Amino acid sequence: MPADSDPLPFTLPHTFRPFGVRVAAYAFGAMLLAVTLVIWFAFPPEVRDQFTLFQRGTVIVFAIATAAAGYALARSRIETREDGLTVVNGYKSRSYEWTEVLAVSLRQGSPWATLDISDGTTVSAMGIQGSDGARAVKQVRQLRALVDQHSHTDSDD
Repeated sequence: MPADSDPLPFTLPHTFRPFGVRVAAYAFGAMLLAVTLVIWFAFPPEVRDQFTLFQRGTVIVFAIATAAAGYALARSRIETREDGLTVVNGYKSRSYEWTEVLAVSLRQGSPWATLDISDGTTVSAMGIQGSDGARAVKQVRQLRALVDQHSHTDSDD
């Protein structure tokens, strides 16, 4: 793809999602569940009976907490629309108008992209993960292009 070509091969609304994190959360979560169940049912019944209700409950609570954490990471995204964007990090969601977003960056070695907001804050955007490599760089360029395209007003403030 030439450098001058349009960096936006999509129309709005568009959602940026991490790839590697979602694969890891769902695949490893499923494998962990499968291994745990295989081990549990491989125990003879007399060994299973030695586990107390509290011990079984602890394992179940740990499994639910692990699944909730994996799901929170996997659901992270950046949703772009004509009127602005929404950053979903785990279970927290923040919406911004295009004019509020000043810059998008992904420094080398950073775990995810960051957005500089007009109120002086910086927001982590876990929907673009640095671990995705070239895919993440491409997504940051596309998001920057969207910010540039939508943040200009008619009066050129």
